[in-house]
Amino acid sequence: MVKVNGEEKINYNDNLKYDLYKEFVKSLKDEDFKKLVKRVNVPEDVAMKYTSKFENTVAELKNCSKCKGLLHCKNKVNGCVYFPYKVNDTVLSFDYHACKYKKEQIEKEKNRPLVFDEPIAIKEARMGDIDLTDKKRVNIIKWAQKFYKEYQKDQHIKGIYLHGSFGAGKSYILAALINELSKNGARCVMVYFPDLLGRLKESFDDGFKEIMFNIKNADVLLLDDIGAESVTPWGRDEILGAILQYRMDAKLPTFFTSNLNIEELEVHLSQTKGSIDIVKSKRIIERIKFLTEDIELISENRRK
Repeated sequence: MVKVNGEEKINYNDNLKYDLYKEFVKSLKDEDFKKLVKRVNVPEDVAMKYTSKFENTVAELKNCSKCKGLLHCKNKVNGCVYFPYKVNDTVLSFDYHACKYKKEQIEKEKNRPLVFDEPIAIKEARMGDIDLTDKKRVNIIKWAQKFYKEYQKDQHIKGIYLHGSFGAGKSYILAALINELSKNGARCVMVYFPDLLGRLKESFDDGFKEIMFNIKNADVLLLDDIGAESVTPWGRDEILGAILQYRMDAKLPTFFTSNLNIEELEVHLSQTKGSIDIVKSKRIIERIKFLTEDIELISENRRK
């Protein structure tokens, strides 16, 4: 209670904290919950803010303890546990981590990339089929060769933002590189970005989290034809922003292709139906710049 103009009033903030504390203390009676909180190692007043999320993690870990394989998984994302990690002394973050069965599945699928909505020609692209006679392609081919060599030594190197003329072969070259990396055991994902957003909306109740898990956690990710999508705040901030933030934090190589240069993409991302948001667009662009080298490819249209 607090006094306002001489009258006692309820302090709702104190009541809320007390309710959180009561729920936290109640949950601590579960030994698994108690061990998880201790493992994360944050102050009690921080931990109690995440009580319900800790409870979800504990429930999923208990599912895992009795699980016999991916077909029997009872967790929200098949083969994954929603697990906490410490950002700093006052903030926790939760994300999906693969279980042993999921890791085994990923290991078996290492030699081929996971592909969303790309045409057959892109799925089957090979470095040996790239036209080497076009001098306008020299820079990107040299970049691809350099990346291939350096990736074997350092898996946290920068990716590429490859932009330029329509039909110049941007997607094919990067897809060919990704296919080669996959053969060497890298977990790679290729996504035709304009169609991804529609797929995610359709799968919101069934498969959404698993698709996002695969995209976020790929060793190498290609977001193909960014800038060709219809921009919405959800697609830009909740999907693209979340993917890029995760990959930036984990320093995972990310490839982009676009018909727009980086300045044009910034304008494109700022314009949603009925509004303009330059600040949020800039946030996306800064993440892309952090993740990539900027290279232009202007060549003849090979789709004619």
